[in-house]
Amino acid sequence: TGSGAVALALARERPRAEVIGVDNSPEAVRVAKLNAKVLRIDNVTFLESNWFDAVRGQKFNTVVSNPPYVINRDDYLMAGDLRFEPQDALAGGDDGLECIRAIIDRAHNYIVRQGWMLLEHGADQQRAVQRLLEAQRYYDICCYQDLAGHDRVTECRFVE
Repeated sequence: TGSGAVALALARERPRAEVIGVDNSPEAVRVAKLNAKVLRIDNVTFLESNWFDAVRGQKFNTVVSNPPYVINRDDYLMAGDLRFEPQDALAGGDDGLECIRAIIDRAHNYIVRQGWMLLEHGADQQRAVQRLLEAQRYYDICCYQDLAGHDRVTECRFVE
């Protein structure tokens, strides 16, 4: 969840939706809750959780994730303001896919039949993400580009 920006944007866009944001950092959850209060968005709940741990047994129509996906020790992590960010919020393992794998491997337990998942990833990770999704029987896989024209978000569905 980080600052809550994605969850808050979704909650504002869909005021009748019940949005849950999770982060394993208590500080990030505190900041996200504060941002929700300041923005007067009340259809969002923020929980401290290691991915899906705090929502066991629940099913969601859509799972949206902006996980850490930068390769550990990437020079990008030391560029500009990023050097002041918590590394665990950005670095996604030796190949940048560690967190994405964890989400893909477990998300099907939390998505309703025909439900959606959207995953943000690095510009050069789309093919690897697609292979991971296909291996777990996700379908309708497509990728969206960011404003710079880089592959950035992959969308898919899951069938039980």
